[in-house]
Amino acid sequence: MLDGFIGPDRPVTWVVHFWPVLAFSFISALVATSLCKKIALKFGIVDKPDNLVKTHKGSVAYLGGIGMLVGLTVGILAGIYCIRDQEYFPQALTWLIGVAAGGAIACFIGLVDDILDTKPWQKMLGQVVAAVALVVVGIRPALNFLYVHLGLKIPGDVEMIMGVPIVIIFVLGATNSLNLLDGLDGLCAGVTVIITTAFLLLTIHLGTWGKHEVGDPTRAIICLGLLGGVCGFLPFNRHPAKIFMGDAGSMLLGFVVAALMMLFATKSVRWWMASIVVFGLPILDTAVALVRRFINKRPLFVSDRGHIYDQMIDRGIPLGKTVKICYALAGLYALIGLAFSIRIRARHALPVYVAVFVISGIAVWKKGYLKMEGIRGAIRKGP
Repeated sequence: MLDGFIGPDRPVTWVVHFWPVLAFSFISALVATSLCKKIALKFGIVDKPDNLVKTHKGSVAYLGGIGMLVGLTVGILAGIYCIRDQEYFPQALTWLIGVAAGGAIACFIGLVDDILDTKPWQKMLGQVVAAVALVVVGIRPALNFLYVHLGLKIPGDVEMIMGVPIVIIFVLGATNSLNLLDGLDGLCAGVTVIITTAFLLLTIHLGTWGKHEVGDPTRAIICLGLLGGVCGFLPFNRHPAKIFMGDAGSMLLGFVVAALMMLFATKSVRWWMASIVVFGLPILDTAVALVRRFINKRPLFVSDRGHIYDQMIDRGIPLGKTVKICYALAGLYALIGLAFSIRIRARHALPVYVAVFVISGIAVWKKGYLKMEGIRGAIRKGP
């Protein structure tokens, strides 16, 4: 596998050039999160328990998402400095600015929801605006596989238009999936670290093969910036959490992960498919939540405590062990996505990927995670 991992165009250590991105993003996020915790407590920007959906014991500071945004932004700026003398700098700069701007929009929309408790359609509208930032700077999926494998001829303008709703769907899906996964101390942040690490490994692999002169360093900078930002926040979010990321954080993380998936889709469907499988755990949890609510005739968009991790705790698994199990599952999806993307072609990997999700669904059904009863019933807001 290592022979297939390392290509002839760059040494596997080519990503070391971007070490300042990881270092500066981590330090910035660490300091910013500490400050955000103090500010949140001073001004009463806290998450209070309700003994239904929110079961933590006392009020916990919000604004963790702002700390991660600071880390990501500083990391991207460091990355821009690292590539300032390269020929591909103008396009890479445009893409990096687009991701940073979209991330800031997503984080701001989430922050407004944390403070004012906005309606679902308002959050989704903000997510669409963030997705448009990617479209504007030209981060869209390449759909050439449609005419390569299916024999369909698509004009360039039509391909560009078709890419717009795909970007929006991925941003909406990833932001809301990570938002739903943010239910236990350290869970969403830790899973994001695992997913981003897998994306970084895939980026290093593609970089050694010289797959995309602009995309390779851009993905590396974003992965390292996101990794540093989340790792700077995670020490404060481990159980018992001293600060929550809130919707500001989960929407930020979801947006950046979606942007990375779109960057993997700019050249080949093979890497795009791999990135989707790496994101497997949030996809599974979201799918289980929606199917469970649908078959039990409950509102699809009303919060409840029936997520996979909630049901583990209801079945007597300690919080710490539940989080570790979820980490292991996220790591398994990441390994499957990486291994098959490197070793076999897309048309051969696709049946494997489909089988992985089918088997996951069957396992969830067999274990009874689609049932809703007792405290796992949907919890409505208000009287």
